[in-house]
Amino acid sequence: MNKLAFLFPGQGSQAVGMGKDFYEHSSRAKEIFSQADEILGINLSRLCFEGPEEKLKLTKITQPALLTVSFIAYTLLGIKPQIAAGHSLGEYSALVAAGSLSFKDALPLVHKRGKYMQEAVPVGVGAMAAVLGASHQEVEKGISAVNEGVVEIANWNSQQQIVIAGHKEAVHAALKVIDPPRSVILPVSAPFHTQLMKTAEEKLAHDLDQVEFRDLEFPIITNVDAKIIHKGPQAKDALRRQVSRPVLWYESMEKLNLKNIDFYVEIGTGKVLSGLAKKIGRDWSSLITTLNVENSETLKESREVLLGIL
Repeated sequence: MNKLAFLFPGQGSQAVGMGKDFYEHSSRAKEIFSQADEILGINLSRLCFEGPEEKLKLTKITQPALLTVSFIAYTLLGIKPQIAAGHSLGEYSALVAAGSLSFKDALPLVHKRGKYMQEAVPVGVGAMAAVLGASHQEVEKGISAVNEGVVEIANWNSQQQIVIAGHKEAVHAALKVIDPPRSVILPVSAPFHTQLMKTAEEKLAHDLDQVEFRDLEFPIITNVDAKIIHKGPQAKDALRRQVSRPVLWYESMEKLNLKNIDFYVEIGTGKVLSGLAKKIGRDWSSLITTLNVENSETLKESREVLLGIL
């Protein structure tokens, strides 16, 4: 039997117009957007459809927007995977899909998470940079050579794509030492997944304790440990710790490969994770198929493929 993994995108995948096609073609999508607007007390649907981009990029808006569109995509697809993983914020989407966390509980949580992460470091003090074409060892060596300020690995996305984050000056100093073939300063407002997010982690821990986490209907792989979990308390603990620790995405994908997954389906806005799966999968012994579900057209295409092989 073919094995199926769902991948749920995180911050950076948002785009003005996200979810609008679902809204226009599905009454269920309209209901979920309306529910999100009501829960948050803001017109999230309008921000998704019309922007402006500057407001949609605000962390406290981006995170519930991505969660909502991923939840809609998953709901409309109507198929369960054998296993799932979500990149940073996407881990919440994966847990909602797996039935561990309700959508009405998850939405305020990610709104607060975004707010806490933004508040942890003043705008302009921190930075994040994608390091392209340098090995994990080279990046580790480069950041350890920086003596002033904080700079750490925030995302290990693939063998050739690692994100570093921390104080702006320390990030730039590390890039000089690493001297990679290419680097990109990311358009984000805070150094996520570093020790500078400790205050955000502490605030979020209190909110996580107020919410019920049920055991999962299918397992997910956690960002913080790249481990497979099945239980509600494990999910809560992983969400708490991931705020100030790196996203081990490459290790998570390698773990999925060990599970002999055939189909990788990105659920929600963009093709970042399906693209990474293709790149990482080139080194694997077996061929994989990647799909994505971000509008009614890709929903129809993916459902036809998946119903044909399951």
